[in-house]
Amino acid sequence: MKTIYYTAASLDGFLADEAHGLDWLFQFGEAHDTGYHAFIKDVGALAMGAHTYEWLLRNHIKPGQPDAQPWPYEQPTWVFSRRQLPTLPGANMHFVQGDVRPVHAAMAQAAGGKNIWLVGGGELAGCFLDAGLLDEILVTVASVTLGRGFPLLPRRQVAKPLQLLRVQQFGADFVQLNYRIQKG
Repeated sequence: MKTIYYTAASLDGFLADEAHGLDWLFQFGEAHDTGYHAFIKDVGALAMGAHTYEWLLRNHIKPGQPDAQPWPYEQPTWVFSRRQLPTLPGANMHFVQGDVRPVHAAMAQAAGGKNIWLVGGGELAGCFLDAGLLDEILVTVASVTLGRGFPLLPRRQVAKPLQLLRVQQFGADFVQLNYRIQKG
């Protein structure tokens, strides 16, 4: 089991623009297969921050709207938030706050030996990194720059540089970088 931060970012290292928007990413239309389908098969639990969850509600699930979609994940999901957020009937979801360590333990148990996926955002991934619980970063970098927004990983990581495991190009617009976190 590994805890993996799997996400997309702009070339200058932002997950979302200043309004938490992802139009910059979805302008490419149907992206090339970047390995998501293989990745999700090995995921047993997910964690995400409040902004990621709210983005999914607004842009994908759209509860109460004619084009509403069901929750897209079968795996149990932990949403980290200090605020009260709307729940979704039928979704295996836990709303939590505070220290990531006890939540990670519960996620690991629920994952049953499969990986834990940190969906986003960067601050949440940073909390897992700070606690020594992040094993890998798998980031698909898009061929755009945003100048500002929400950073991929708002942490300084220089004493133990990340170990590059793999680089893969997808079409003319994306490159995927896979890093291992060096621990100890």
